[in-house]
Amino acid sequence: MALTHPRPAASLLLVAAILSAAGLATAISSSGFTGGVTVFWGRNKNEGSLAEACDTGRYTIVVISFLDVFGHGKYHLDLSGHDLSTVAAGIKHCKSSALVYLSIGGFGNQYSLPTAQSAIDLADHLWYTYMAGYKNGVYRPFGDAEIDGIDFFIEHGSPDNYDVLAKRLWNFNKGFRARTPVQLSATPRCRYPDRLVGKALATGVVGRINVRFYDDSYCAAHWKQEWGKWTAAYPTQDIQVYVGVPASEKVVGYMHPEYVHYGVVPVVKKAASYTGFMIWDRYSDKQTNYSSNIVQWT
Repeated sequence: MALTHPRPAASLLLVAAILSAAGLATAISSSGFTGGVTVFWGRNKNEGSLAEACDTGRYTIVVISFLDVFGHGKYHLDLSGHDLSTVAAGIKHCKSSALVYLSIGGFGNQYSLPTAQSAIDLADHLWYTYMAGYKNGVYRPFGDAEIDGIDFFIEHGSPDNYDVLAKRLWNFNKGFRARTPVQLSATPRCRYPDRLVGKALATGVVGRINVRFYDDSYCAAHWKQEWGKWTAAYPTQDIQVYVGVPASEKVVGYMHPEYVHYGVVPVVKKAASYTGFMIWDRYSDKQTNYSSNIVQWT
């Protein structure tokens, strides 16, 4: 992902917004609402282990990223050189404090779902390889460690058949009463509606949406308008909506923690479907300690 330094003018606007909204601090701290923080992990070997991420106590969901090849009978998991056995132990370790998802897609161009059958095949692959399904002869890179959900991080190609994938994955829950072994989320760009995951969202089985208000100058400037569109489309907690922000100031759309506190949180908390923040990504968060502030205000 290309990283771009924010324009100085944008920083001045943030300062102005902070000063003008300073009176909101008391209202925020007394609201009593406790949201969640989702973080993407797996994009840099120097980000530390999965277990270390969970041990911070800041994240309610950790998204392993990415399964970056699928759709033509081939599958590839890219975790930036992390040792798989360590990841397996980390998944089990995290279970006491966080949900662990696996994100499919990413920034490469080696994935697609050209047919409904390819979507069914991918769903079966995810279920038997990473989740609660077990089948003789199927290699499980994380052994008996089971992830809790699948995230759709689709950056290119056709939107076709992601709805088939979502419904197939959700149907695996029918065999369980005491728990929901397949949870689903999507991580679209901020402009509503998102062309690539729109069909998947229309199924009604994707329960969480991490809207990326970064890496796009339009989103950085018009986040309030786009947030309003997303939360109008999903007005209740039946589908939970997260505010996606970068932990690195080098990324377009970076929001200073004070601006998040005084300028963003009071706005987003007005929406019934607001559930918390999504942080991109664990490596940057480890460097900047960004989530240590965000977690106090969500």
